[in-house]
Amino acid sequence: MIQRTIRIFAAMALAAISVAASPPHPNWNATVSTGPQGAFTLGNPDAKVKLTEYVSYTCSHCADFHKQADTALRLTYVPQGKVSVTVQQMLRNPIDLTIAMLTNCGDPKQFFARHNAFMGSQDQWLGKMDGFTKAQTARWATGPVPTRLRAIASDFDFYTIMAHRGFSRPQVDQCLGDAAVLKRVEGQTTAAVALGIDSTPSFALDGQVLAGTHEWKLLLPQIEAKL
Repeated sequence: MIQRTIRIFAAMALAAISVAASPPHPNWNATVSTGPQGAFTLGNPDAKVKLTEYVSYTCSHCADFHKQADTALRLTYVPQGKVSVTVQQMLRNPIDLTIAMLTNCGDPKQFFARHNAFMGSQDQWLGKMDGFTKAQTARWATGPVPTRLRAIASDFDFYTIMAHRGFSRPQVDQCLGDAAVLKRVEGQTTAAVALGIDSTPSFALDGQVLAGTHEWKLLLPQIEAKL
């Protein structure tokens, strides 16, 4: 009886040592790496399924997709390490460019927090559009590019959104004038067009563009089929 008890305690001790020695599970929701054309990727870089989203910040369907898909991706597929998500910019207008310059500027690890802030509040800032005068919108198309982007950021109150992310006004202005970021986000759009992408949102799984797939309800079964 004593020997049996000793063996039980020994087994428990070995199990405890094994658990303690196990490496911590990666927090894939906090793992950000650089994807194609300098785009940012969330999750396990070696995930079985690699999802690429081609999005425009002024696209209402993109905002709808974000609201439908983000929770499922972040609570299920990404933390399990099964799916990674790369966001590629598809610029359609100067407003898209302004936001892309802001989301892509600063700490790469915070890209998705900035991305979510703009996508999640699209109805609020885009709702200001009807209230602008012709003189205001004319400023968006004249003068140096950083000056145009600062005018857009001011009109849509993007400075406040960025302030909530820890950016001062001078820092935002610096982001809007970053030539390297400008080249990067424009390059992402050029690459998307070269793949034949002409609408947003569009998606690719493991590098293969999905024809006719522009909604979460159509994308989800294709993700699950690959898992």
